[in-house]
Amino acid sequence: MRIGEGSILVTGGAGLIGSALIWALNNLGVEDIVLCERLSTDDRYKNLIPLHFHDYVDGDDLMAYLGSDSARNIRTIFHLGACADTMETDGRFLMKNNFEFTKNLAHYAEQHKIRFVYASSAATYGDGSQGMEDNEALLYTLRPLNMYGYSKHLFDIYAQTKGMKLYGMKYFNVFGPNEYHKAHMISMVVRAYEQIQSTGQVKLFKSYRPEYADGYQKRDFLYVKDAVDMTIFLGNVTESIDGRSTAGIYNIGSGEANTWLDLLAPIFEVLQKPQHIQYIEMPENLRARYQYYTCGNIRKLHAIGYKKPIMPLQEAVKDYVANYLIPSKRLGE
Repeated sequence: MRIGEGSILVTGGAGLIGSALIWALNNLGVEDIVLCERLSTDDRYKNLIPLHFHDYVDGDDLMAYLGSDSARNIRTIFHLGACADTMETDGRFLMKNNFEFTKNLAHYAEQHKIRFVYASSAATYGDGSQGMEDNEALLYTLRPLNMYGYSKHLFDIYAQTKGMKLYGMKYFNVFGPNEYHKAHMISMVVRAYEQIQSTGQVKLFKSYRPEYADGYQKRDFLYVKDAVDMTIFLGNVTESIDGRSTAGIYNIGSGEANTWLDLLAPIFEVLQKPQHIQYIEMPENLRARYQYYTCGNIRKLHAIGYKKPIMPLQEAVKDYVANYLIPSKRLGE
């Protein structure tokens, strides 16, 4: 297993995908991990309690840490740390955190011949009118709908322009245990679970496009356990297949588009409640930026050898609700 060769650096290690990645690595017997995070006043630290890693470094101190002897054995970097708030409008803040920090870390990895696997986002695809193909040649055609998406998109372009051999991951709608700290960015599974428990119903935004009935807007929902399996695969995959480099940008999704109603049905089922949905007006400031359809074509990931079946949405939601939300557990507990 390539990932076991040397230490692994995981940035954003207390977040949803970062902590799930460390949990999955621990399950593979890997504990030689440096966890980088900017812990604050939220409960992300609780995601770390069941995990095993050998060092912790604050995000503001990372570049200095990488210049020390402590970092000399790092062979793989999973860069998942970022401001992932799609509602954030401070462009300077986003560019420093999501573009400049990533750029500096990527150049460090390239200089030291370290495998660099980083989180991009499906938000880079915008409204999807230019397609959602993980094709580097089409990057300049994409039009992100928010500043967060643009900050991620700009690094994708930068890396390709510089000819950097990196592994970028365009995560779609990832949900699952360890997202409890995400406030307004929390998944609809958690929102719906809490609403059903307290009121017996779920509130969904109305549709403002005639081709989508209320509740039939579609998303590529991906369980975090599948997301980290794909992430680890890109950390392990051989650098070339049949003489062609495997580096590039990859969609990390289920490859299917499901409706909000598809997502909600198994929650009502696990809670043994009748389905009751109330459709509400969408705030004006969201309507122009709302994605009505996302679906990640994952043929490119399959083409370099990823073969593991993806957990069906209904099964994934039931696992999340029954084994984590109801007992109030995190991964590894």
